[in-house]
Amino acid sequence: MLFSLFIQGLVVGFLVSVPLGPIGVLVIQRTVNKSRNAGLFSGMGAATSDTFYAIVAGFSLTIIIDFIRQHQMIFQVFGALILLTLGFYIFFKNPVHDLRRNKRRGTTHFQDYISSFFITVANPLVIFVFLAVFASSGLVLNIREPDHALVIIGGVFIGACSWWFTLSGLVSLFKHRINLRVLWWFNKSAGIMVWLFVLVTMIVVITKNIQI
Repeated sequence: MLFSLFIQGLVVGFLVSVPLGPIGVLVIQRTVNKSRNAGLFSGMGAATSDTFYAIVAGFSLTIIIDFIRQHQMIFQVFGALILLTLGFYIFFKNPVHDLRRNKRRGTTHFQDYISSFFITVANPLVIFVFLAVFASSGLVLNIREPDHALVIIGGVFIGACSWWFTLSGLVSLFKHRINLRVLWWFNKSAGIMVWLFVLVTMIVVITKNIQI
């Protein structure tokens, strides 16, 4: 029973993390510009944030959910501003400076972890993704004991980390084929991708509000 719940949680965590949003771009960018560990720790920060929202969704903490719903626009604007700042930061980064700094003082994995955690947690709408997944799969209905919930949440975290481990590993595998010019263009492309993500998201939000 517990093993089955763990596997189900693992699958949920993995699948929710797979779509390559801004965090996916950030993980790839840090893996290319810094190291595989920098990308992996960035992904783990996102996985921790996802796990937090999975806990809220799984335990149906209605007070938090209602608060998010009531202030949904504020959260979305705040998240959009953070992502726009991230896009500018990536776009204007010089890979040569990154490489020199990393050689001189190495990478700070704790900073990679914390920054991606706060970027992800600034988008609390992830909670509704988990609510939809839990509701459609009926996974929450299988929680009959406290340890059942812990096993599922543990599975979600491990599943999310597994995806970031896989992504950073694949990017790192082909990293040796990437030169400074490619890094420079990748930073530009990654920054633009983040801006486009924010633009599309805001268009969808505005369209929904107009229809309402």
